Amino acid sequence: MIAFARLVSIAALTMFTAGALTAAPLRILLLTGESNRYHDWRKSSPLVKTYLGQTGLFAIDVVTAPAKGVETSDFQPRFSDYTAVVMDYETMDWPAATKAAFVDYMKGGGGLVTIHAADNAFPNWPEFNEMIGIGGWGMTPTGGVNARKPTDGLKIRWRDGHTVTDATPGGYGHPAPHDFLVVTRTPDHPIMRGLPASWLHPMDEIYSQLRGPAKNVTVLATALADKTKYPTASGEHEPMIMVVNFGKGRVFHLTLGHVGPKSVPPFQPLLCAGFITMLQRGTEWAATGDVTQKIPADFPTADKISLRSP
Repeated sequence: MIAFARLVSIAALTMFTAGALTAAPLRILLLTGESNRYHDWRKSSPLVKTYLGQTGLFAIDVVTAPAKGVETSDFQPRFSDYTAVVMDYETMDWPAATKAAFVDYMKGGGGLVTIHAADNAFPNWPEFNEMIGIGGWGMTPTGGVNARKPTDGLKIRWRDGHTVTDATPGGYGHPAPHDFLVVTRTPDHPIMRGLPASWLHPMDEIYSQLRGPAKNVTVLATALADKTKYPTASGEHEPMIMVVNFGKGRVFHLTLGHVGPKSVPPFQPLLCAGFITMLQRGTEWAATGDVTQKIPADFPTADKISLRSP
């Protein structure tokens, strides 16, 4: 049986750097307010905000987009006020002016962090698809999925020690939530420096067969579902953590972190010290291009899950 690290106080484990105590905090926009019928931003976004705040590095503004009719609204955040935008958010579209402003922000050197559900956002927005590299399903006007076609773009695979693209057919999917190993693939990247070669992550979905432009993507970590236990698994080392260059902008793409309308506490995927650390480090990198945070003492290992109390 997998051993669990004891639950510990997040506050007691918060890792501050000397710079975080003296430098002005980095302004971060946490964008939320809409999910498809399989996700629930009301449960995930408060935890995301808490985790970012506990680094001492960020000043977080939460922007809640309209849940309905956003594409025809006057929704237009001032992206230029922020060093990075964190999306715990999925929607079908935005007003044309808002999309244009966000493309300009990213091409000019902005930062973007996308978490799990955001893989299904903006299925028909070419620039966003390029920003995230690969995505899945795609939200429909009724809050469902499958707006993206399973032939839209390329898949990214980790084979023989490097990434390759794959144009073969295969619809988006994931095996049932379960504990799985996240395997580091680019250990010298600032986000991954000092992490173990692999670590256990609890009761989450391995997003599989995501597709897109697949340009300018660096795979940082992958996961493989055992097809003997999960027959619907792809049998491939699926990208779980990626970074993408878009113009002068930096994108941190984290597919982990599922929580749905029927999920009840504790939300293990979001309480995982590995998920929390990746979110914190990835956001700092998206905002600055570097990571100053230390690896916490409770980071999971290859044979031990580590959960934090909310």
